[in-house]
Amino acid sequence: MTDTDSKTPETSSGMTPALTTVFAIACGMMVANLYYAQALIGEIAPALGLHGSTAGLIVTLTQLGYGAGLLLIVSLADLAENRRLILMMVAGTTVGLIGVVFSTGAMSFLLFSFVTGFCSVGAQIMVPLAAHLAPDAKRGQVIGNIMAGLITGIMLARPLASGLASVAGWRAIFAVSAVAMVALALLLAKMLPERRPSPGLGYGQILASSFRLLARTPAIQRRTAYQATMFAIFNLFWTAVPLVLASQFGLGQVGIALFALAGAGGALTAPIAGRLGDRGYIRMGTGIALGSAIVACLVAGWAGAAHMLIVLALAAVLLDAATQLNQVLGQRVIYSIAPEARGRINAIYMTVVFLGGAAGSMLASFSLYHGGWTATMAVGGGLAVAAFALFLTEPRGDHILSGSAYPVSSR
Repeated sequence: MTDTDSKTPETSSGMTPALTTVFAIACGMMVANLYYAQALIGEIAPALGLHGSTAGLIVTLTQLGYGAGLLLIVSLADLAENRRLILMMVAGTTVGLIGVVFSTGAMSFLLFSFVTGFCSVGAQIMVPLAAHLAPDAKRGQVIGNIMAGLITGIMLARPLASGLASVAGWRAIFAVSAVAMVALALLLAKMLPERRPSPGLGYGQILASSFRLLARTPAIQRRTAYQATMFAIFNLFWTAVPLVLASQFGLGQVGIALFALAGAGGALTAPIAGRLGDRGYIRMGTGIALGSAIVACLVAGWAGAAHMLIVLALAAVLLDAATQLNQVLGQRVIYSIAPEARGRINAIYMTVVFLGGAAGSMLASFSLYHGGWTATMAVGGGLAVAAFALFLTEPRGDHILSGSAYPVSSR
């Protein structure tokens, strides 16, 4: 299957540095909407009447909405015109954010949080579009640069939310983001190239094809399992740590914001990961990422028990860097499998990954409530060990896992 592209003057040469920057900023802004609430659980939960282990629903519903959007919408990148689809998702995100701002109870807040998460998948339509526009030799580099923007959005979301909440209340960040989404829609309408996939499979066939690709392709299975586990650990940590920082370290919103800002250093890993992938160091990089997650959980658990705030922050940076490294390397592999099916592959890959993230959020609330911070990090460490054990069974010399082959049928 071939695609047709209609490029604006700004993108006539493909994935230019300017367009890469726009993609990175857009992805960061859209995905940030999933994480604002993480730093504000302590304020939002009592305001909505959510307590104890149910407080995790504040984060979990947004993640589940994102997972549903990944499964039901991102696959459309192989069927519908991409630019229009992305703009529709930005508009839907704006509606969801406005609904959150004006929510007066738990049910309405959770409903609009789900809508916000569902429509924020526009970012995951943009990533395979960028892979489509980028030349093969620089695909990892382009993905890495865009993912750096995406992870920066994730990491800055928490300090921005905390900082605004300290002066204007927890609703402020959602209002600001709604305005930002309107501005983003105007920018993307001007800059995004059109991409019209050639006619082929229908919507139902597209969805079924996503599951078949996962079931029949060991490389997709492995990369999905690695990153779903890593993202579960990531969300486990960042759902629980604001509560720990407040209760055990006595930090207010500003202190929590500064701590989260330190974690943004993990974004620096993404461009490096992209270059590693382009040069064929995917296996080595994956081992480093999974091993680093084990170390990060062990160090974080000890630092919390020992009240070592700086060491806890360093563990956060290490965990974020490991998560980002594994993500970029994984996408380098899966986008090399079947170019005409990148939307479907990304859809099923990211759906499972974000379901893992939602599970991590729930595990954080449950483990922290029943066993404290040490138990939470023990769960994270156990997950990291399981992923590393799976990695050790990976066959050497596999051309698909190295990101250098296109042997799989997209049907």
